[in-house]
Amino acid sequence: MLARIILIVYLAAVNFLGIASMASDKIRAMEHRYRIPESILLLFAVIGGSIGSILGMLLFHHKTRKAKFRIGLPLILALQIGLIVLLHSIGVTIEFL
Repeated sequence: MLARIILIVYLAAVNFLGIASMASDKIRAMEHRYRIPESILLLFAVIGGSIGSILGMLLFHHKTRKAKFRIGLPLILALQIGLIVLLHSIGVTIEFL
């Protein structure tokens, strides 16, 4: 039970960071200020915030022209879902899900 709560809090936090980093970088871009590196924006997606990053990209119309994000973020999400499905299909029990 505790592991499930930790997972939910972690995923909520990392997805919030994905949305917030897209919003912050968009504002910084409009103000011609120092930007958040693309590697950091992608890192939030890789570590579990892919849904938040995609939502941030779409809500703030940020990085939508870059193939790295337009194709990469959905691909990261698909790989994450695929990994969960694969683990489930080979019988790996994930107690906290």
